Amino acid sequence: MNAKQKRRISLIASIVLVVGAGAWLILGNFQESLVYFYTPTEVLAQGNDLEGRKIRLAGQVEMGSLVQSEDKLDLAFKVTDGTNAVAVTYRGIVPDLFAEGQMAIAEGRIQGEAFKAEQIMAKHSEDYDPDQMAYPHMNKDAEKW
Repeated sequence: MNAKQKRRISLIASIVLVVGAGAWLILGNFQESLVYFYTPTEVLAQGNDLEGRKIRLAGQVEMGSLVQSEDKLDLAFKVTDGTNAVAVTYRGIVPDLFAEGQMAIAEGRIQGEAFKAEQIMAKHSEDYDPDQMAYPHMNKDAEKW
């Protein structure tokens, strides 16, 4: 093997190594940033397999389950999919649309028997009803500006 062939093999090996390392870094970080949605039934079925992993728990806030501290920053509630429910704890400010009976997504980690949420997102209704809107330019009976 002459010097030109050795240089070509070294160059190709270097390129393969750099591209492989870059792909590994990109895919590794991408995999860590993915957060999947789970229903309460899926969370309970997977049990300890999900403990400590960042996930999103999606479902309806169970009626009668919401308990708030006096300062309204500490919350405990249950998220249900109609079949099963998972207890959720959260400290922080919740969205205005967050309420019992409404759809919500809690992002966080399972710790023991409860889900410790780091972020709460509320899903708004997809029903559009302009009669319920309070915009004067849309309501002919409203006073003029």
